[in-house]
Amino acid sequence: MTAVQPKPTSVGETFDSLSPATDEVVGTYPVHTAEDVRAAVERARVAAEWWDGLGFAGRADRLRQWKGVITRRLPQLCQVVRDETGKPIADAQLESVLAIEHIAWAAKHARKYLGRQRRSAGLLMSNQAATVEYRPLGVVGVIGPWNYPVYTPLGSVTYALAAGNAVVFKPSEYTPGVGKWLVDAFAEVVPEQPVLQLITGFGETGGALVTSGVDKIAFTGSTATGKKIMAAAANTLTPVVIEAGGKDPVLVDADANLDAAADATVWGAFSNSGQTCIGVERVYVHERVHDEFVAKVVEKSQNVRAGSDEDAQYGPVTMPSQLAVIRRHIADALERGGRAVLGGVDSVGDRYAQPTVLVDVPEDSEAVREETFGPTVTIAKVRDMDEAVDKANATTYGLGSTVFSKARGVELAARLRTGMTSINAPLSFAGIASLPFGGVGDSGFGRIHGPEGLREFARTKAVARQRFTAPITLTSFSRKESTDALVAKLITVMHGKR
Repeated sequence: MTAVQPKPTSVGETFDSLSPATDEVVGTYPVHTAEDVRAAVERARVAAEWWDGLGFAGRADRLRQWKGVITRRLPQLCQVVRDETGKPIADAQLESVLAIEHIAWAAKHARKYLGRQRRSAGLLMSNQAATVEYRPLGVVGVIGPWNYPVYTPLGSVTYALAAGNAVVFKPSEYTPGVGKWLVDAFAEVVPEQPVLQLITGFGETGGALVTSGVDKIAFTGSTATGKKIMAAAANTLTPVVIEAGGKDPVLVDADANLDAAADATVWGAFSNSGQTCIGVERVYVHERVHDEFVAKVVEKSQNVRAGSDEDAQYGPVTMPSQLAVIRRHIADALERGGRAVLGGVDSVGDRYAQPTVLVDVPEDSEAVREETFGPTVTIAKVRDMDEAVDKANATTYGLGSTVFSKARGVELAARLRTGMTSINAPLSFAGIASLPFGGVGDSGFGRIHGPEGLREFARTKAVARQRFTAPITLTSFSRKESTDALVAKLITVMHGKR
C-alpha cells in the first residue's frame, strides 16, 4: 500500500528532487497547499483515535513490523538517501541503523513510561488514590531536515507514534523521496488508517502545518526558522519542540588519549560533509598537548576526501547555498589572523568542500561564533580546562559536546552548558536510545528519544480517586470551626518543627 498522500488542490504544482552530486532529477513531488495540509490533519484526527485504541501492545506490534520492513529493505532505503543527499551508502546505513534501534526502543518501553503510575496521596489526603497517566496529544506535525533524513525526523515520528498519536510528516524539500519511502513502509503494516501521512513542498507547506490545528509541532532545522515556527505557533498556543543548530565543542585535557581525541575530531568535523547539528566545530586543547594534537588531526585528515565515488569519505554539500557560508567563515578566520593548517578557502568548490583545519582563530570570528555546517573545524590552545569550559560555554548554542579526559571527564561534562555530552568517544549519546536528545539556548528546547522523548508527545493527566469518606471533610461549606482547629494542630505537628 502506498503512502496516504493528499492530492494538490492545484493540479500540476510539483517540484523536483535533485541529486546534489549531479543535479539529476531523482523524483518529482507535489507542492501541497494549506488546504491540502488541513485535510491531512482532519484525516489524522480520525486515525489518531483508532491508533490510540490499539493500546500499547497493538501499537508496539505495528512498530516492530515497521522496523522489520525497514531492516529487510535497508539497501533500498540507503540508496534513496544517497540519491537525495549524496552521502556514502555506509553513512546512510549508519543513520538508518540508529533509527531502527530507536523504533525498537520506543515500541518496547512506551507502556513503561506512559502507562498509569501510582503516586503518594499524603497524610492529609490518605483517603484518596493518586495516579498519573500520559495520554496522546492527538495529531503531531513533524518538520524534518535534509542532513539526516532518516534518523532525525524518526526521532520525533517514532516517539509520537509510540505515544499513541497520528503524525503528519513534512520532510525537507531536499529529501522528499526519503520521507515518502518511510511513510510507504509504515502504510504497509498499518493499512487501516492514515496514521502517518506525508506532505511535501517548501516553507509555505511547513508553515501551513504549523497553523493547521495540530496538537504539537516537532521541528528540526535552523535557529532562525525555529523562531519563526514558534511565533506562528504562539497564535494558537500550539506547543513546539525545537531541535535547532549547534556549535558543538570538544575539550581535550592534558591526560587525554590524543589519538582517540584526534580521530573523534576528524570524524565529527568532516563526516556527512560537516552537515551535522551535533558535529564537531570547535576544539579546545590543553596547552601541554596542543601542538601534538593538531599534528595528529592534520595527519588523520590527509586521506579524508569529499567526492561521489566509492572511495570518498563523504559526499557533496547538500544545500548549495551553504557553500557560500562555509567559504565566508574560512575567509573571515584567515583575515582575522587564523591559520589553515589544512585546506582553506580554495578547498570549497561548486559542490564539494574538502576538509579545513583552522588554528589561532579569534573567539569572536564567524568560524567560532556561527554554525558553519560544513567540513571545517577550529582548534584553540587553552592554559587549562577551566579556560576551555569558559570558552566552550561562551556561545548562544548548547546542543552537544565531547570531553576527552582520563581523570576529569565527568566533572568537565557536568560544567558544559549543553543538552548532551559524550566522554572519551564522539557523539555516543545519539546512539543510545534511552538518552534524551535536545539542547538549550539557540539550539532549541524539548527532547526526543528516551523516556523524555515519549512524554514529549503526551499530555500529563493527574487523577485522584476517593477510596473512602474521610473522617474530616475539608472541602465543604459545612466544615466546622473545630475541624479547622484540628487541621491547624495536625499541620503544626507534621511541618512545624525547625
